[in-house]
Amino acid sequence: MTDSELLQAIYSDMQELKQRVTGIEITLENETNKNIKLLAENHGNLIDKLNQAIKVSDKTAIYEIQVNILTSKVEKLEKEMAELKNRIA
Repeated sequence: MTDSELLQAIYSDMQELKQRVTGIEITLENETNKNIKLLAENHGNLIDKLNQAIKVSDKTAIYEIQVNILTSKVEKLEKEMAELKNRIA
């Protein structure tokens, strides 16, 4: 194989590699990067929803505590009312 033929073969291989690299770059730009961006946006939405759910959960826990306190107070008042009725009767 002459030097010219060897250089031509190397040049041909280089052109083929350039085309493959260009194809990979286009795929990355058009598909992969776009999909990563979509995933990142959805991840942000999920984090927002999780934060809202945590707030609701915290409020629910506070309401449960308040209901328990009020239930105890009502039971205490009912006992006191029953005692007063017994004293009057």
